Amino acid sequence: MRYLILTMLFPLSIWNLSASNLKKPQDEKSGIIAENAKPVLISDQFKFTEGPAVDKNGDVFFTDIVEGKIWKYSTEGELSLFMDKTGHSDGMYFDKKGNLITAADEKNEIWQISPDKKVKVLLDNFEGKKFNGPNDLWIDAKGGIFFTDPYYQRPYWERKKPDLSNQSVYYFPKGSKTAFVVDSNFVRPNGIIGSADGKNLFVADIGDKKTYKYDIGKKGKLYNRRLFTDMGSDGMTLDNRGNLYLTGRGGVTVFNPEGKKIEHIAIPASTANVCFGGKNRDILFITASKAVYTLKMNVRGI
Repeated sequence: MRYLILTMLFPLSIWNLSASNLKKPQDEKSGIIAENAKPVLISDQFKFTEGPAVDKNGDVFFTDIVEGKIWKYSTEGELSLFMDKTGHSDGMYFDKKGNLITAADEKNEIWQISPDKKVKVLLDNFEGKKFNGPNDLWIDAKGGIFFTDPYYQRPYWERKKPDLSNQSVYYFPKGSKTAFVVDSNFVRPNGIIGSADGKNLFVADIGDKKTYKYDIGKKGKLYNRRLFTDMGSDGMTLDNRGNLYLTGRGGVTVFNPEGKKIEHIAIPASTANVCFGGKNRDILFITASKAVYTLKMNVRGI
């Protein structure tokens, strides 16, 4: 009788919950990593890897900041030196013409490196003062450059303190000779990436262990700053599902568009930056201290 009363009060479906229905959300697989795929070490011959950027063919270029070199990892899996004497370039991104735009912090500049390795300095000061050290950058559909400018004392600098009072994010419009500040409310901004539709910008404040999301307005202005997650990042990227990949100690952490953690990719070193490469843009390329890794994915880069 007791069982009969209970089934009358509660639908029978409640009593037939399967084990799969009782799984906690964090136990579920995100599905973004290819089945049975594991991170593959490509090489650990470097001093400090950073700035991965993918060209139109799917080849990935990355920096060895300490050595002042840029390397190329082709879609065929071949590793080769692309360029020496790179101004200690850090973050990089390709423009529509195939030029590699780099944050060259030897002299705190933004460089344009053509496919035949000709260098043009695009920007070298803000209101007559040296930048702190341009670090990471992203180029919008109009060719404008958003970049972060944290201060990290470099052993190859003569100066021992910054010229600027703030560590800010800037926008450098295409065709302009000057950049302007779009936000200076950071402890130390670092990683930066824009959405595929160009409507949103993500910026990590690595100094405050936070990542913010903005709406991008006209002429590069930013609006509606809001906290995306309580985690900072050195570098970052997005996939075609809108998931955000953040780097740091122990690997790469992935958040869905709502800011919920959905995956952690373990790497046996601190990760600095990440991008998607390969012919189908489904190979996650990870820079991690002295090494670089790849991981086959079920998602693609944007």
